[in-house]
Order: sequence, then structure tokens, then C-alpha cells
Amino acid sequence: MFEAPKKSEVLERIKKLFDTTNEKDSNWDAIFIFSKINQYYLTGTMQDGLFILKRDGSYAYFVRRSFERARLEALIDSVYPMISYRDILNFIDNKIDKLYTETEVVTYAMLERLKKYVAINEISSLDKIVLNVRALKSEYELSLIRESARQHSELFENVVPKLLKEGVDEASFSGELYYEMVKLGYHGMPRFAMFQTEIVVGQVGFGTNSLYPTSFDGPGGMRGMSPASPMLGERERRLKKGDLVFVDVGYGFDGYHTDRTQVYSFGSKPSSEVVEVHNTCLDIMKKTASLLKPNAIPSEVYNKIMSEIEPSFLTNFMGFGNRKVKFLGHGVGLNVDEYPIIANGFDEPLSENMVIALEPKKGVTDVGMVGVEDTYIVTKDGGECITGGEKEIIIL
Repeated sequence: MFEAPKKSEVLERIKKLFDTTNEKDSNWDAIFIFSKINQYYLTGTMQDGLFILKRDGSYAYFVRRSFERARLEALIDSVYPMISYRDILNFIDNKIDKLYTETEVVTYAMLERLKKYVAINEISSLDKIVLNVRALKSEYELSLIRESARQHSELFENVVPKLLKEGVDEASFSGELYYEMVKLGYHGMPRFAMFQTEIVVGQVGFGTNSLYPTSFDGPGGMRGMSPASPMLGERERRLKKGDLVFVDVGYGFDGYHTDRTQVYSFGSKPSSEVVEVHNTCLDIMKKTASLLKPNAIPSEVYNKIMSEIEPSFLTNFMGFGNRKVKFLGHGVGLNVDEYPIIANGFDEPLSENMVIALEPKKGVTDVGMVGVEDTYIVTKDGGECITGGEKEIIIL
């Protein structure tokens, strides 16, 4: 395990959140952080608690469970026990005119419990603000992301090929894959910012199962174990000669993720159509990566690349049928899905050391999902591929 971030880094993150909120709105009273991921980012520990940042720049972390662990791990000094939200009144007034909080994750019930003790006149969304703060990675964060990328590459190039054996079912393959991931150093789960997103290992599909519709906002598909558990893999679908194998895994090390997809062809060479589609996706990814430079505008990158794709290729591009996503890439960090997003509507310029996964993919009827995904760091020379990919289909 790498060392924890230094206290100075965590304090800089708090200051950056304070300054960024001020740039957006000079008329706010408090920021409440309920999300465990954001609590970890701002304190160095992940508990059932509430982090509060006030307009005067002071802050405190109130913890229900485990206060003991929070005291051991937190990199800030202002950590206090909390039984109910009444306890925060020792730090903050019982009336707040304008509150910024994470509206994507805070439930109505949580707010009702809070309002028993604090009168709130107006609530504004903090989500975009904190995602923009987290988008620019420090050298410490990049060190963890690079280690995740190294392990990710080892997994896809040296481990997965050994696990793909004729007759293995998708669920068993995914279980063996998870075991090998943990042995490599995987931190145990992929974390997503999107509400109620559940994935155990990643999206795994043999043949046309990778085209199966899902609620997950990505190009690929997965049948899963059942309607009640549409993840991991189908028990009945067994690997056979001639199958394409689609493996899309958000890997993570010590909290920080990388994202990569690799397509394998089991037992035979893929058809010329599949190879052509895959290589076109690879070319699209490399062209997009070359544009990942400081001050580039994500929406302009997206539209430039999309305008250069042959119209006929757009059928089933970034999805299958009418199930298409409207992006080419997404930020990666403490969550697999972060800012910035290479899509329309994202007009804030890129900065050096942002981390972005690019994933041009295309469904092929009666075959499966084909394409690529790799993780890049934004540099002055364009995106630096860190996941060891930009690979053609691997034939086994």
C-alpha cells in the first residue's frame, strides 16, 4: 500500500473547494459533504459522517461511525463525534440562508432529518463544483493512478488470457477474474458517481451477450445472472471457439481507478469485418487522445472527432441499436465516472494532469461489441496512454 496523502495536500483540497465555490457564488453560508468519497477526498478517511465547510473558511468533520477510526485516519484536526445532526449546532448556526450540498446523492429523508435541527432557506447543487475540483489530479493522485494502470495492464495482457478456457461460463470467469485482480493489488470494488450504479467486476460478455441491453450508461452490454442481478455474468453462457470476449473493467488501487476494455478472439481469428471495425475504433481513440491537451475544450474535441467519422460507421457506434451513449470518454479518479467528459455540453477547458478514459466502441450484429478503451493523462503533447493498451484484438 502507498502512503496516505500528506496533511498539506488535504488542506489544499479544502481550500480549492472553498475558492471554487466562491468563484461560482459569493453568497453562500455553508457546504455540507455527505458523500463518503468526497469525505475521503477532503479528510483522508471514509466514515458515516458529515463534513462542514463554512463561509468564513473554517471546517469540521462530524462522525457517527466510526469516530474512533476517523481519529486514527483523518488528516485534519477538527473531528468530532456525532449522535444526531443536533451535535453540529456546536459548530454551525441553526439557520442557514444558502447551503451547497451534493444533490445527486443526498436523499429527501436525509434532508428531513437535518431540517429538524437546521432551518435551510435555499439549497444549491455542489456536484459540478466538487467534480471540477477533483478533476485536476495531484502528483500523489497520479502516482496511485499510474500504479492502478500498471496492474490493469498486467491483468489484461497476462492474466485474462490464462482464464479464458473453452467451456467456462461468464459468471465463473468473472469470479476467477476478481480473485486474480485482488491478488494483483485491486482495492476490491469499482466506485461510480452515477446514482445506484452497481458493478461487481466490470462488463463481461461472450459473443452477443456484450450487446445485451443494460441500464449502465456505457456502449457495451451484459446479460448478467438474472433480472434481479444483471451483473457478473450469465451462468449458462459458456465460452466456445470463435467467440469474441468483451472485457471492460474499471480497475482500482488504493482508491484511484483506471478504465480499460480489451476484446479477445477465442480459438480462431476474427473476421475481416470485425478487425476493420476494431481498428477503426483504435484509430478514433488515438486521434482523440492526440487532442487531450491543456486548454482543449471537451465539446469541441467530441464534435471534431464525430464529424470526421464516416456516416456509415456511425450505425451502432457507441452502443447498439438505439442504445447509444453520447460521449467518447470520461474522467477517472476516485470514481470510474468523473469529470471531464468528452461530450457536448462540457465547455470547461482541459488542464494538464486531468485523467480521461477514451472508449470508442461499435456493436457488430450477431457478433458482439468491438472496440477499445484506455486511460490517458492530459499533457502538453496530448494524451499519455498509461494502461498499456491501444491494442488490436488479442487472439487466443
